Amino acid sequence: MVRLGLCCSFLEEPIKFRTTTARYSATLSDRDRTRFYNELAHHNARSLLDAITWCSEHGIGAFRINSGVLPMFTHPEVGWSLASEAAEGVADVLRAANVKRRDLDVRLSFHPDQFVVLGSAKSSVVAASIAELEYMAQVASLVGAEQMTVHGGGAQGGKADSLERFAAGVAQLSPLARSLLVLENDDRVYTVEDLLPVCEKLGLPLVYDVHHHRCNPDRLGVEQATELAAATWGDREPWAHLSSPAVGWRAGDPRPHADFIATRDVPPYWLGRALTVDVEAKAKEHAVLRLRGWLAARDKPAVRAGTRAARGLQPR
Repeated sequence: MVRLGLCCSFLEEPIKFRTTTARYSATLSDRDRTRFYNELAHHNARSLLDAITWCSEHGIGAFRINSGVLPMFTHPEVGWSLASEAAEGVADVLRAANVKRRDLDVRLSFHPDQFVVLGSAKSSVVAASIAELEYMAQVASLVGAEQMTVHGGGAQGGKADSLERFAAGVAQLSPLARSLLVLENDDRVYTVEDLLPVCEKLGLPLVYDVHHHRCNPDRLGVEQATELAAATWGDREPWAHLSSPAVGWRAGDPRPHADFIATRDVPPYWLGRALTVDVEAKAKEHAVLRLRGWLAARDKPAVRAGTRAARGLQPR
């Protein structure tokens, strides 16, 4: 059975990740801000420990860490660092999370926010993107997160020019951040076919998002895309993303995510594979547990089928 992943937060479980705003942080004195950030960071690090435990206890094999796990870290005016007083004791809790995820076999990852665009034509956006990825790489090294998933971004000047800028942005990353970077096909611009040559050129794995592929198709079917993306991971267990359209495939824009996963949207070709699948559904833990129950109830993995639904581009 595939390894399912929960993304970022819980809907009803009492495991919460706190945040704040730059406006509020700016009202605090330096001393009070330091204490406040330290409190938030400790709370979120302990919540990560709880999230890893919950996933293991419920048969969920991966957890995506919210990019704001250390609030305001990269803010240009009220930011802080792991070398500052605000971080006192935080690294120890994050290292404890690393031990726990290793002992319980729960994979961890990051998926930076949409403002992270390494291929942007604006140097300020690229600089902010690099700062965000370097921050996440620091946290990832402490907690044992395996990857940071990014999109190709926009296509200002055309896809070819944008991907060249992306490659230039990647080259500016530290060796640590670059080693954690992975690409993902998106639902508007870059298809699997677009990104596979980039992954080969830069040595980056490709996270295959089947929902995005169905919204933004290319010449590949789901089986072929799955295999080609998996090959970019080498000996590591590949990652994939799964979601269902909130309005279905015929009623309107299929891009927004539904509360739960429609079982017809699960590619039969994925069943029985060594594959980590992040479940991107608004019902969070309820959606992951429902899907896990459905997978567990199956007697055996589905075999390859020649139907259009099995190929995956337009489930009915």
